[in-house]
Amino acid sequence: MSLKSFAAKIFARNIARKTAKWVNNPIETQSKVFKSLIVAGRETDFGRDHNFSQIKTHADFVEQVPIRDYEALKGYVEKVVDGKKDILWPGKPAYFAKTSGTTSGVKYIPITSESIKYQIEASRNAILNYIHETGNADFVDGRMIFLQGSPEMKEKNGIKIGRLSGISAHYVPNYLQKNRLPSWETNCMEDWDTKVNAIVEETINEDMTVIAGIPSWVQMYFEKLNTKSKQKIGDLFKNFQLFIYGGVNYEPYRAKFENLIGRSVDSIELFPASEGFFAYQNSQSEKGMLLLLNSGIFYEFVKAEDFFNDNPERLTLKDVEVGVNYVMIISTNAGLWAYNLGDTVQFISVKPYKIIVSGRIKHFISAFGEHVIGKEVEEAMRQAIAGTDARINEFTVAPQINPAEKELPYHEWLIEFEKSPSDMKKFINLLDMALQNQNSYYFDLIDGKILQPLKVTPIKKGGFQEYMKSIGKLGGQNKVQRLSNDRKVAEGLQSQIAN
Repeated sequence: MSLKSFAAKIFARNIARKTAKWVNNPIETQSKVFKSLIVAGRETDFGRDHNFSQIKTHADFVEQVPIRDYEALKGYVEKVVDGKKDILWPGKPAYFAKTSGTTSGVKYIPITSESIKYQIEASRNAILNYIHETGNADFVDGRMIFLQGSPEMKEKNGIKIGRLSGISAHYVPNYLQKNRLPSWETNCMEDWDTKVNAIVEETINEDMTVIAGIPSWVQMYFEKLNTKSKQKIGDLFKNFQLFIYGGVNYEPYRAKFENLIGRSVDSIELFPASEGFFAYQNSQSEKGMLLLLNSGIFYEFVKAEDFFNDNPERLTLKDVEVGVNYVMIISTNAGLWAYNLGDTVQFISVKPYKIIVSGRIKHFISAFGEHVIGKEVEEAMRQAIAGTDARINEFTVAPQINPAEKELPYHEWLIEFEKSPSDMKKFINLLDMALQNQNSYYFDLIDGKILQPLKVTPIKKGGFQEYMKSIGKLGGQNKVQRLSNDRKVAEGLQSQIAN
């Protein structure tokens, strides 16, 4: 055992001890976070506009501060972008994470010196938790790669602007700098395809032990490595031990990854966003991610089925239930107040509080009243793959409301297969039955002959990458939209349909 891996185990044990303190006192921990946020926000423009000086309880907060998305908060954010101080949080933020929204155009998400500290700690603690749980620390001596956006930043009114992953790249600790790949020059490349090719060249002869990134883009990296080396990834990188991912559900990609790697490797799921780092997988033997309750974020939850009602009930942690689909609302030490992140989650445990990401509140199919969510289509895909010999690269689902020749409407699944199922009818039937079994509304629509069973449209190899490139969202933190309630994504893929 090297000195570095020995030290990592000691550090991991200390962090596990600290984590256990707030895990065992979740309600008290969140209460302290809430009070500290309100005190810090009192002397800001937002705090004065919303009577923070009068807020003592969560009920007071609900009365004074409505739920907002980025559009509704944009007026305050624009003042911060213009260089004004004490608008959403004391002083100025250290950074803006620049992202592209579907309705807001470019979004500038404030990141303060307080919030970036917790972002970095959460990433570190996810790995340390894994070391403490498994006893495996050998990987810290090998090479690590984090597929991410460019770390180059611009500056406006004293605030640095960049992508979240690029901002995080500036906080890699010194003891890991020698282990990290790719080079700074390669990491700064903007063209994703060129960048991945350069990463392949830099890593193909290295001892890679940890690989991290959004699964769809790591898959692209693995495919290029496989093509160049003519080897399975697990043979090329004999000490590859840990895959770290976030942003999308890994399960639809798992079969393809295991085929590319040639063996199984441990994995850690993360739930980061520009707005905060919310959860990480804390067990290799159990599902779900531990909700981070001591990271400068106060959580509220609204039942997804009630979210678009007038004044839906806003629950705190003590009132949530296992298995219910909630919209997650956050207030943070970056100055986001009662902010609708857009993600939906389900609790799989309340001792401790562990979640899975179930989808996006705006990304669902309910063209016929079925309200199918991301978790349901991903679970259906998992079951269809498990029951056949199919492997997939990517997929999306959209309603077909007006099919030709007087057919019944249906859900269209546009799927890029790595390996098409030898029995396509069986694959489609498994997919459809799995969705019916999860969603009673969808079952009723099929049973009542309102909808016909789903149809699969195969997309040619590389089709999703071409589509993402065509809309300027290839690589980095960008993800294929899994569900749509309209035909926009499906129409964008028409030129990529396989013969």
